[in-house]
Amino acid sequence: MMAADGDATTDTRWLLYGATGYTGRLIARMAVQRGLRPTLGGRNPGKVGVLAAELGLASRVAALEDPAAVDAMLSGVTLVLHCAGPFIHTFRPMVEACLRTGTHYLDITGEYPVFEALAARDGEARAAGIMVLPGAGFDVVPSDCLAAHLKRRLPSATHLALALSGRRTRSSRGTTLSALEHAPRGGRIRRAGVLTRVPLAGKTRRIDFGDGPVPAVTIPWGDVSTAYYSTGIPNIEVYSVLPRDLRRLLVAGRSMSWLLRVPGVRRLIRRSIMRRPPGPTDAERARGMSLLWGEAVDAPGRRVISRMRGPDGYTFTALAALIIVGRVLAGQAPAGFQTPAKAFGTDFVLEIEGVVREDVR
Repeated sequence: MMAADGDATTDTRWLLYGATGYTGRLIARMAVQRGLRPTLGGRNPGKVGVLAAELGLASRVAALEDPAAVDAMLSGVTLVLHCAGPFIHTFRPMVEACLRTGTHYLDITGEYPVFEALAARDGEARAAGIMVLPGAGFDVVPSDCLAAHLKRRLPSATHLALALSGRRTRSSRGTTLSALEHAPRGGRIRRAGVLTRVPLAGKTRRIDFGDGPVPAVTIPWGDVSTAYYSTGIPNIEVYSVLPRDLRRLLVAGRSMSWLLRVPGVRRLIRRSIMRRPPGPTDAERARGMSLLWGEAVDAPGRRVISRMRGPDGYTFTALAALIIVGRVLAGQAPAGFQTPAKAFGTDFVLEIEGVVREDVR
């Protein structure tokens, strides 16, 4: 089923799918505040219609399980910004519809299997003349551009380490659900160009984001995929600062990860997650901050280190995604699988409000 376009002032060139989720709503609200008028999309006509009416926008509705409905939803649309996760379950029908209809594909995933699967469809995207760019938000715009900056500083780099930390904010339900989906897969690093399974939180490193060293642990962040395509560096690790109790839980839970594959256990955890607030409040986001750190090393041992600060991750996602939408609508959309740094340049991230980068070594 597809709802009528409605408001003639809506820019039907782009569709925001998953508009009623936490991050989708944030992007929709920020778009309107900035004079942009996307068509809102989703699977629930009631929820999408209420949000569209609130913002004075048009809406289209289609379930991803219905290819004909998704194709109709994308009719006349130049690009879709896909915000309905966990993306491991939703990216494939949307990108296949984009390939059929010649629609540019953006999403805000940080899930490495999605990046790898879409990279494998580069040839199809080029043949269709569309850009496929996952990770158009905090996952992975800042870290991808930081990785490319480090490669520029040290072209001979063979090893890359990236690290992330969030201050004074908390995760949305969608982010937590995505983490639940991928926890049984364990951790990932890239070793000699190959994605390699490692234990969750398998390595600890003390990292200085600018206020003194703090412990961080390895996580399977999307850059184990995207940074490789952006830089060609064959050995990549990504770290995150996590609360002490969560670090201990990850370590203790390695031998119990099979429990997360049990449907009943997963349903219980999912119900618990869905009872939480949708995500941080506007006030919490305003107080929040994202910190990034990166290090590149080459075979002789030369080393460069850079850091970055920016708004909280959800604000970062909305700002980055809207800038990318504007770039694509202006015709800057190289065909094929892209990363943010490949498509828009190493310094693209500096266009985002509140982002500061510094070289410390």
